[in-house]
Amino acid sequence: MTASHRPGSLSLGIDIGGTFTDLVILDPTDGRASIWKESTTPDDPSRGAIEGLRQLLRRSGTQAGAIGRVVHATTLFTNALIERKGAPTGLITTAGFADVLEIARERKYELYDLFLEMPQPLVPRPWRREARERLAPDGSIEIALDVEAMLAEVADLVAQGVTSLAICFLHSYANPVHERLAAEAIAARFPRLSLSLSCDIAPEIREYPRAVTTAANAYVRPIAETYLDTLEAALKSAGIPGSLFLMLSNGGLTHVAEAKRAPVQLLESGPAAGALAGAWFGRHAGLERVLAFDMGGTTAKLALVDDGEPLVAWGFEAARAKRFLRGSGLPIQIATVELIEIGAGGGSIARPSELGTLHVGPESAGAQPGPVCYGRGGTEPTVTDSDLALGYLNPEFFLGGTMRIDPAPAVSALEELSVRLGLEAGRGAPGIHDVVNENMAGAARVAIAERGRIPRDYALLATGGAAPVHAWNVATKLGISRVVCPPGAGAGSTIGMLMASARIDRVASRNEVLAKANWIEIAAIFEDLETEAVAIVADTGADLAQRSLRRLADMRYVGQGSEITVVLPEVLDEASVMVAFEVAYRQLFGRTPPGANVQFVALRLSVSAPMPGAGGKLLIASGRPGGAALKGRRSVHFPETGRVDTPVYDRYALAPGAQLDGPAVFEENESTFIVGPDARISVLPDGSILAERVA
Repeated sequence: MTASHRPGSLSLGIDIGGTFTDLVILDPTDGRASIWKESTTPDDPSRGAIEGLRQLLRRSGTQAGAIGRVVHATTLFTNALIERKGAPTGLITTAGFADVLEIARERKYELYDLFLEMPQPLVPRPWRREARERLAPDGSIEIALDVEAMLAEVADLVAQGVTSLAICFLHSYANPVHERLAAEAIAARFPRLSLSLSCDIAPEIREYPRAVTTAANAYVRPIAETYLDTLEAALKSAGIPGSLFLMLSNGGLTHVAEAKRAPVQLLESGPAAGALAGAWFGRHAGLERVLAFDMGGTTAKLALVDDGEPLVAWGFEAARAKRFLRGSGLPIQIATVELIEIGAGGGSIARPSELGTLHVGPESAGAQPGPVCYGRGGTEPTVTDSDLALGYLNPEFFLGGTMRIDPAPAVSALEELSVRLGLEAGRGAPGIHDVVNENMAGAARVAIAERGRIPRDYALLATGGAAPVHAWNVATKLGISRVVCPPGAGAGSTIGMLMASARIDRVASRNEVLAKANWIEIAAIFEDLETEAVAIVADTGADLAQRSLRRLADMRYVGQGSEITVVLPEVLDEASVMVAFEVAYRQLFGRTPPGANVQFVALRLSVSAPMPGAGGKLLIASGRPGGAALKGRRSVHFPETGRVDTPVYDRYALAPGAQLDGPAVFEENESTFIVGPDARISVLPDGSILAERVA
């Protein structure tokens, strides 16, 4: 890229991860992209992002004024929940329900753990206050809201230092009148108090997850407002005129105002970008079913992509007491890309377990001090140290040669670990590699089986700095025969963000038996949801003429305690909707109970539209045009064969249509793709490398 671009013609993506901050500048007219990785600065993530931006602008020869759009994903708000570093938050709820956050679901996520640690409420007991009011399940008023008594409670909270308030009344999803009245009175009396209403944030049944979601939004909202204002100001001071957009957990983009209103929607924004990248690269590689595998320095994420779109769920758990144990976190009711998260990244620390076996992760060395080979003070061996010792990484070409890593201290730390484990010399590194791969493959097996899928039907697509190193061996464990490494894989999540559409999801509760459904009222609800969603999408500048709309419903058999989400047909009538429900139910459970009545629980609507400047193609700028494809050879360890003298290729020099055989190593600036023996390798038209197992 050069300074000749017209003002506002380029897009910038910024993805702040636990170890590295990835930045990508994209020219949507020809797909050319420049990439830079900067070490994340945990004390102030924006500092590393701005420093990385300066480096990228300088190295790519781009003028800041040419950037007309900035897309950003961040884990800041998730970290605020995990570390309990949010705003002082209070809760106003219906009389008798102040302890809902404490009582939760009265369910133990580990039945026999006598010292079970439950997730702590975001709002402490003294700051959970009750209001005299009551609505019936149908929304009718049983007890009118006592406004003055409620204001007295709020005044006491403000006097104690509360700066953000969640309002969550019983059955407000059916009628928001009391929450609206309370918010109006509180805003008039305390105009500086940040307010979050459950009827705006999570208008769905089940008071516990609704209260948690609303409290989580209140907890991070002041932080979000400050952070986004600071980031916008920093970008402007850097000379960037473009508007800022945020990646949502559902895999879509929104504008800053919506992100400030409901920052809880951004809790999974970073991981969602990886799934989106897998879907985008999969479509361009001609793959219908993809297991998107994104592995960075701290965690690995996997997502199923069917028919070119990642699966979306309508809730997830945040701030788990035990990070990878279901049920140990706070239930958040938002639309989010379905992700399988494993505590396995390049910085994951290997150490002996209490039983004397090898244990890898979830603790990570992060960016500071980082793996031992970084030379920043790390002493415990990590996955990156193992990959370096096994010959997968080139110490002279880490991050394209911009960062030197030292194999000697890494090997020494690995040997020390082998001694502690009672292993033969040299067994530590292969053990770490195998354990971390099995951890990821095991999590993927369970998740794929839970969704009624078979691993061999998918291609594994690797993005992130560490995923291309591990993808081939993870695929082997899963029985997957095709592995794809797209161009710019090391910054795949950031590229995915830049290709994302604007998207908004909205929901309305509707408790009604299908056989007695009032289709006129249902159509009116969908029309209201569409009007609200389209207005927000329009504010992003997306192309509404090409918008797509999807209507869904949460449905179940009468008497069941949980529901499934069903994509509704174009024609809304009892017979058509029943067919759609039974097809979805059979896909999950294999059969349907005969003669059972079906009911609606909630109606959902999703609106998306393409963003200008997203681009439809990708061409990575390497700074090294031309040259020989074969860079040399080095000794590389493979589980099947041990050490093998393996050819090393410059990925940028490989033209589409090139055919090779494994084993092989493919190096690019941000990642290294490892392919084992018995593989047929081809470069696809979009520049992706496809490795297929032939034995």
